Amino acid sequence: MPTANKNTTAAHASQATLAPQNTATAREPLFSHKALVALILPLVAEQFLAITIGACDTLMVASIGEAGVSGVSLIDQFSQLMIQLFAAFATGGAVVTSQYLGKNETSNACKAAKQLLTLSLSAAAVLVCLFVPLRLPVLRLLYGKIEPAVMQNAVTYFFWIVISFPFLAIYNSCAAVFRAMGNSKLSLKVSILMNLTNIGGNAVFIYGLKIGVAGAGIATLLSRAAAAVVMLVLLTDRKKNSVYIDRLFTPEWNGAMTKRILRIGIPSGIEGSVFQFGKLIVQTFMASFGTVAIAANAICNNVGSFANVPGNALGLASVTVVGRCIGAGERKQAVHYARVILREAVISMGALSAVIFVFSPQIVSLFNLSPEATRLASGVIRTCMVANALVWPLSFTLPNSLRAAGDAKFTMIVSNISMWLFRVLFCYLIASWILRHYPENTSLALYGVWFAMYIDWIFRATCFVLRFRGGRWLEKKVI
Repeated sequence: MPTANKNTTAAHASQATLAPQNTATAREPLFSHKALVALILPLVAEQFLAITIGACDTLMVASIGEAGVSGVSLIDQFSQLMIQLFAAFATGGAVVTSQYLGKNETSNACKAAKQLLTLSLSAAAVLVCLFVPLRLPVLRLLYGKIEPAVMQNAVTYFFWIVISFPFLAIYNSCAAVFRAMGNSKLSLKVSILMNLTNIGGNAVFIYGLKIGVAGAGIATLLSRAAAAVVMLVLLTDRKKNSVYIDRLFTPEWNGAMTKRILRIGIPSGIEGSVFQFGKLIVQTFMASFGTVAIAANAICNNVGSFANVPGNALGLASVTVVGRCIGAGERKQAVHYARVILREAVISMGALSAVIFVFSPQIVSLFNLSPEATRLASGVIRTCMVANALVWPLSFTLPNSLRAAGDAKFTMIVSNISMWLFRVLFCYLIASWILRHYPENTSLALYGVWFAMYIDWIFRATCFVLRFRGGRWLEKKVI
């Protein structure tokens, strides 16, 4: 793989502030304030965009009818588990690529990028071959005897979503590589293209051609395909990128590079999948809470996800920043930037949480719930905003810095213990005790579920802070 590139200095000037210093100037800061802002702001915008467009997408699908919405909702829940696989590969690839860039080994960074793409596409191909012919048995196994109309819509939508997995794998892989180079602005632009294509496709296929959930699935497929093609074309341009894909249509398998990516990807994938599975189990506990509590919980989840956007974006940024420092051998800078990113997460999430706390009744009223559900949702959201401001960044933003250094196994172990012991078990025990002693007070049971989740956050935060301050995360090796 050719290195990048003696003849492309001018083309790389836009990345100069993100480029690692050589060993002679290793004590100089690897990232300027301007470079950090240029990396982080597009990530924040992209996260907000995804949530906003997701809400628009849901409203458009709602026109199909209850059976259609239910079928799409079931597939979206299940597909999140599959998406975690691609996200895990992307995290592993971003860490390895960032560390090679920090070490000034652009040739190996290019190899890591291509191996990430190969690995993600191989996994997507396996999923397509498995789920396309077996989609009906798989859905029956997962959801049992749901209504025939719901099952029919779910099977139809599932087909198009599975077909889109290879394109989603390409997009996620390329976006991770661009973030590793510090170019998060490009992935934001392509994300805008993808989401607008999805909305436009929904308008054409659902409202125009009136082909129901198939139209929603086709729109998703086309939007992901368009984003994947654009990303691939951009990433093969060696004149504009320090990391690029060479010989795109020549398959290559690098066992050593795959092992490095999976060293981060496997623990991250297990952690993410278990997290999603645990959330599904908690949802089953709530089936007996009644319509008011279930509706209020759905709104709380939506608002909570919106409040978490700055922390999620800064967590993605830390993979690039801390990974680059570790690759350059700059442990002190890795600690410094991890603290800077955590501080910004605390400040930004605190400010946003404060606004949502104050205006939670007005925000919830936008969803046209019953007065009882509105009051319940508003109260739960306010408890969530307090926990968000105080604990969430330590629980979910900070561990990305540990992963960027290669400490993914520790974060996986802590997250799994915390999920099952506190969020799932405590949720069940607290909710069961409340319903047994106060059977008519399902509102209190919903508060119990959310407080069990806050205990989960506190445990994670304690473990990750102790790990960070102890410094053992800096001793891990990926490359």
